[in-house]
Amino acid sequence: MLLWLFRWRVEGEEHIPRTGPVILAANHLSNWDPILVGAACSRPVHFMAKEEMFRSRWLAWLLTRIHAFPVRRGSADRRALRTALDRLAQGEVLGIFPEGTRSKTGELARPQPGIAMLALRSGAPVVPVACIGSDRVLPLGWKRPLLVRVGEPICYEELYGTRLSAPLMETVSQDIMEHVRRLIS
Repeated sequence: MLLWLFRWRVEGEEHIPRTGPVILAANHLSNWDPILVGAACSRPVHFMAKEEMFRSRWLAWLLTRIHAFPVRRGSADRRALRTALDRLAQGEVLGIFPEGTRSKTGELARPQPGIAMLALRSGAPVVPVACIGSDRVLPLGWKRPLLVRVGEPICYEELYGTRLSAPLMETVSQDIMEHVRRLIS
């Protein structure tokens, strides 16, 4: 149904490991992005969602049914980070938008360091994902098709177990976003 409504396609879904922990790191243009990234993956994807969305009882119910969990934005939310690390330790797929919020301009914003911390602490491969055209989804993608482009997994094995300094996490976060940027081009 989604394929028909939005005229969308997925490239590179074979890069998402079929088993084991994995972090899907995507750009964030619109509210459709979690749906598109989740639909592009054959496994359930657990997303962090801003805690304000969980204040509505109905929306909280829906979000938990689609594997989302709350994160407090603007701070290091230890509970959300623990939940994300627990999901990865259980071999699940974690979907994350490293920019932390939707882009108003369509340009990639500076990534938050949490993506690097999760990758380095969990040892999970990071799969870059580009959502292309999701900011122009209305009227339902009829004029321009949507594209979800999935890149090859990135591993930082040489950095596992090292001290997580701010410069290291910034470097790794920027590297992940550079991989996403290449998929957009």
